[in-house]
Amino acid sequence: MHPSAARTPSQPDRKDAQLTSPPASKFQDVDLPLDLEELHRPASLPNKIGKYRVLNKIGDGATSEVFLCRDDFQDRTVAIKRVKPSVAGDLLNEGACSFAAEAALVGRLQHPNVVKIFDAVDDPVAPYLVMEYVAGSTLRPHCRSDQLLPLDQIVELAFKCAMALNYVYRQGLIHRDVKPANLLTVINNGIITDIKVSDFGSALNLTSDTTQIYRVGSLAYMSPEQLDGATLDCRADMYSLGAVMYHLVAGRPPFDAQVQSAMMHQIFNAQPAPLTSLRPDLSPAVDEFIQRALLKRPDERHGNWEHFAQGLSQLVSTQAVPRTPMQGMLESERFNLLRKLDFFSKFGDVELWEVVHRAKWKRFKAGYALYRRGEEGRSFHIIATGEVEVFRDGEKVALLGAGTSVGEMAYLAPSAELRLHSTDVIVTEIATTISFTPETLAQVNPNCRHLFDEAFIRVLVRRLHAAHEAMAHPRRIL
Repeated sequence: MHPSAARTPSQPDRKDAQLTSPPASKFQDVDLPLDLEELHRPASLPNKIGKYRVLNKIGDGATSEVFLCRDDFQDRTVAIKRVKPSVAGDLLNEGACSFAAEAALVGRLQHPNVVKIFDAVDDPVAPYLVMEYVAGSTLRPHCRSDQLLPLDQIVELAFKCAMALNYVYRQGLIHRDVKPANLLTVINNGIITDIKVSDFGSALNLTSDTTQIYRVGSLAYMSPEQLDGATLDCRADMYSLGAVMYHLVAGRPPFDAQVQSAMMHQIFNAQPAPLTSLRPDLSPAVDEFIQRALLKRPDERHGNWEHFAQGLSQLVSTQAVPRTPMQGMLESERFNLLRKLDFFSKFGDVELWEVVHRAKWKRFKAGYALYRRGEEGRSFHIIATGEVEVFRDGEKVALLGAGTSVGEMAYLAPSAELRLHSTDVIVTEIATTISFTPETLAQVNPNCRHLFDEAFIRVLVRRLHAAHEAMAHPRRIL
């Protein structure tokens, strides 16, 4: 359990240590010299777990404990989740079963909003998982009425969670324990900038032939069909994410009871209180969206994760969710914008998120020159909105709109001479572009870079075809 996350009757937790930041201490500085680390090391803290140097303990639960460690071979900080020796030998114990479920996912989940599992070591005394360390907290503190997040941020984080769980479901997994304590926030300069889904110890693997535990999860966020032991699909996790959203908006879970049996009765039979009565500034559209996710029957909820995410996006686009002051374009808006562009038509969700995070998003006024003839190309742009015109020797030769690229020779040309611009490219309608340099594009994952190469080939083929038609049928073209 996260050190600051005390269990309460209204937030029953099934388990366990959470992969979050340690409390403020000198161990947070993972670059401390070794002698200082030793000076302040608690006596009970192991020096190493396997090859990993232990810096601090950051979580302790009934069946496992989590350590902040240093992987000196990979030069990175990791979180190690270790099953306690007292339960490791019991194959039917919750901790051992959780380890087995997560160990089966080593290297399998590669999504920017899912915590990566690097390795699993089946130590005979205390098996452990090596996982991505997330420098932040969880959403749990923001379930308190005095620490609620702005509505637009709640929607933004929920959108990212939905896309991550959609990816997970496409891998044949149902998380089954979506709750605030398992949603890790990435914090930069005191501001939440991203979120990651963690803890797949309860995940139902739809592709596995091995025996799996049923009726697991956290009661306050558990769907009726999950509680009933029925067949599950993605809508069980959808219910749980809806319950998390309800808690973040209202400062209380959709159902609350001191006794477990009373809570179960509410989940099966009661309707959550309208959110508009708990948070007066809330749009009825937001309340309706969350209430739909919490409907008793799965077939009455949002049809799939795509519909769920699209519904969240519409809450922003229709201004049902007010923007906080100085709030720019949300990452969810950028993601949906990329999806609509022809250039990115072959990109998957993971690659689109990488473009959202890696690219420079720029806005240009009409009349701005993206490129001038004779300049050396140092970047390329994909036009997201607006238009640009291409001029050769003062004569307009092309009009380019959303979904097309300009300046790609900066990336494709084999020599500096070919990277010189032969035309002037002028913004004629206020334009938003996604910009890369060859250096920044080299930093994306190989599959994403391969998709860029394919997109550029499609662009060049279309332009060659258009040029051929212009030469063969000049009158028709004109």
